[in-house]
Amino acid sequence: MARFRKDGKKEVPELNMSSMSDIIFMFLFFFMVITNMRESNIKVKITPPGATEVQKLEKKSLVATIYIGTPLHANENTLPPGKVSVQLNDQTIKQEDLADDVRTWIGQEKESRNEEDGNKLTFSLKVDQDVQMRYVNIIKNELRTNNALKINYATSKKIEHKK
Repeated sequence: MARFRKDGKKEVPELNMSSMSDIIFMFLFFFMVITNMRESNIKVKITPPGATEVQKLEKKSLVATIYIGTPLHANENTLPPGKVSVQLNDQTIKQEDLADDVRTWIGQEKESRNEEDGNKLTFSLKVDQDVQMRYVNIIKNELRTNNALKINYATSKKIEHKK
């Protein structure tokens, strides 16, 4: 018969940490996949006009946004000094460079997507309700001349009061 011997020292078994790194990387990958990152920092103040008929855009990955409104900071580029600022991605545009910068930006947005998605690209104008239409028309003309014909105007849902 076998004899069992009892030693006086009891040793705590080691904790196996090899799978811990796998679990941490799985969590990291999971959160990277589900997180939606903001593409640009908004540098203009926008109060969109109200609308009674509002539709949501279906594929937001095919939307390039142009912001037109009053600047949040005094040192931003503005069209008439201190009044209106146009933002493409993370930069504001000077008045004298407006048409050229918009043209260049449209080309960059189309090239950054594949050919099929570049043709489906929608340009969304987020315009403050107090901005004069002449600034919007300059941008619309540049979009039109560069064959960017899908334009969306961002609005807020107007609340109608029942009488």
